[in-house]
Amino acid sequence: MTATGAGGGPARVEASGDRPVAAASIAVAVSGDHARVVTLPREAVTWARDVDVPPGSGSLPGAASGLLVGRDEDLDRVRRLLRGEGPGGDPGSGPGSGPGGAPAAVPGSVVVTQTGAIHGLGGVGKSTLALHYAHRHRAEYGLVWWITADSPEAIVSGLGALAVRLCPQWAGTAGADERAAWAITWLGWHTGWLLVLDNVEDPAHLHPYLGTLTGGHVLATSRRAVGWHRVGPAMPLGLLAPDAAADLLCRLAFGGRPATAGERAQAEDLARDLGYLPLALEQAGAYVHETGTPFADYRRSLGLMLAEPSSDIDPERTIARIWDHTLRAVGQREPLAVDLLYAMAWLAPDDISRDLLAPLAPDGLALGRALGALHAYTMVTFGPDGTMSVHRLVQTVLRARAAADAEVPLRGRDEAERAAAAAVPDEEVSVRLSPAWERLIPHVMALVDSEPAGRATPTATTGLYHDCAQYLFRRGRDAQTLALRKAVLDGFERRLGEEDPEALTARHNLACAHRAAGDVVKAVELLEQTLAQRVRVQGDTHRYTLIARNQLAITYYEAGQLERSMALFEETLAQQVEVLGETHADTLVTRGNLAFAYLEAGDVDLAIALHEETLAQYGATRGDLDPETLVTRHHLARAYQEAGDLERATTLFELTLLQEVQVLGDTHPTTLNARRGLAYAYALAGDAARAVELLEVAVTLQTELLGAAHPDTVATRRQLDEAHQAAGLDDGPGERRPG
Repeated sequence: MTATGAGGGPARVEASGDRPVAAASIAVAVSGDHARVVTLPREAVTWARDVDVPPGSGSLPGAASGLLVGRDEDLDRVRRLLRGEGPGGDPGSGPGSGPGGAPAAVPGSVVVTQTGAIHGLGGVGKSTLALHYAHRHRAEYGLVWWITADSPEAIVSGLGALAVRLCPQWAGTAGADERAAWAITWLGWHTGWLLVLDNVEDPAHLHPYLGTLTGGHVLATSRRAVGWHRVGPAMPLGLLAPDAAADLLCRLAFGGRPATAGERAQAEDLARDLGYLPLALEQAGAYVHETGTPFADYRRSLGLMLAEPSSDIDPERTIARIWDHTLRAVGQREPLAVDLLYAMAWLAPDDISRDLLAPLAPDGLALGRALGALHAYTMVTFGPDGTMSVHRLVQTVLRARAAADAEVPLRGRDEAERAAAAAVPDEEVSVRLSPAWERLIPHVMALVDSEPAGRATPTATTGLYHDCAQYLFRRGRDAQTLALRKAVLDGFERRLGEEDPEALTARHNLACAHRAAGDVVKAVELLEQTLAQRVRVQGDTHRYTLIARNQLAITYYEAGQLERSMALFEETLAQQVEVLGETHADTLVTRGNLAFAYLEAGDVDLAIALHEETLAQYGATRGDLDPETLVTRHHLARAYQEAGDLERATTLFELTLLQEVQVLGDTHPTTLNARRGLAYAYALAGDAARAVELLEVAVTLQTELLGAAHPDTVATRRQLDEAHQAAGLDDGPGERRPG
């Protein structure tokens, strides 16, 4: 695999449109209290208002099994809390239910959490409880929608899927963030829905959404027991009671047959040894049902006699003992099934498609038999869309076991990587949304996040990480590529050495990812190292050496070193003109960057002249709608603005924004930066109210995507302070930071 970008140049270092302007994430509010924001076309907002659904519509990950033993009181507690009543059933301060028991227009939110679980691991039945609640009360809601919410990206994806379900005529061509914004808008217009956010890793991930979701119920599950005070009341979910645990074992093992007194006693002993952990009980019950093994024999084979008290149960240890037997039974029935399960342990836990696993099976029939065996032993669950899920605790235990296995080291890892590599879309990476990539990204990120320390990453896997990072970069999500870029660099350095050109390109890409994430200090360090090595290995005027200089100059600018940045831009531009020519793409990029630096230094006339020259050359060589043409037009508008020509600047900002939405998408960083520039133009023109509207939502979205301490977020907040001051809304201090 060669780390190359478009046109055969090095990945990420060709004329990619990087500028010395921080990529500010900014959008226009479309719902609630600006919690989730993006610009939607008028027709999309109209559809969000007018689209209705039949009662009971939505999506759940599977049918409730009916074996929710010992949780009736917990189900009632969820219901009372969602209806705004106290845990004992007394009316609380929140609203009650609507007509017929349906949710009121302003509901509560409840978080089902687990307390006391070692390492915060699951297995206690939070998702199962939420699923049974959703099925039990489905007819009372107009819409029930389930989202796997283990990351901000997963939440956006789940909301986007809702938009596709309700409004395919618009969402089918929209980007991920636009779809999510439409879903939030729809939820804001409508009432009587249930939104389940499953496996939330951090309560803060929900803060941007819940303030605007006031027309239905939100039910979240999480392993986190703290941090919910800003979300809603937290309901701890403990282990099963001893009698309920024995009941669950008997019902799973014997189906509808009543247990004998002896079997009941054996079930009670086994339940105690398993610590009353629901996931362990389900695995044991499924094993006994499939094999006919008596509880006592199963218990002896596990070696769980006189195990530690249930209050000190270690879920990983207990589950690992159970699976020793379950996997042997599955392997005897379908050997391929065990191999598939180990491969799935390295992937994302949800939305594992049969197509993704197909390269690991000889044919579709064999794949179906193997997955059927895993399902029979409750090792995987099937979703209504044909995808599969593996419990996170299952994955944790299997990965730990694979890492410790000397005979078959990292079992399933190679297969998982091979399956993911085979699923890479056969399409050119561009700024356009790729549904195939969006489905694959969670699995690639799961692989890179679990990359074994000290392992020499296979060449094909390094290529997989690179391709995924390139897609994210083209979509304006470079800050999300840090783990991928680090893994690619490690792979090249191990195989080729630190100064191989491929390794230099990988280090360059990692530096740019650090810059996108706001760590300009690390970016400068890496780019200075890369530039020195480029000069030593490839020469002072090699194209990639010159690109490295341009990128380092950009990063100096981001670090506040304007004079150093300008000097390096001027040096680089002179060399590029001599070596590459006046109209080469790299030359145009550097000329535009130098013009921007001149503008920051106060030389407005020179900046305008350079921008106009660059824009004319881009228009002639690439066309009016090329991304680089659009970026240059934006910077020219900024220069007109600084020169005091506000009418010309505002008109050009507005035109550029419309074209960037068309070409790049509504939430691409270049588009978002254009909106921030337009907000500043409005402020200078005296329209402070419009500027405030744009900047308020910009701060919210940047905080969500980048964090409150990211330099872009801080800069936009300062710009918002000044706009507030100009509008007479705030007397606090402000500092201008134009877009």
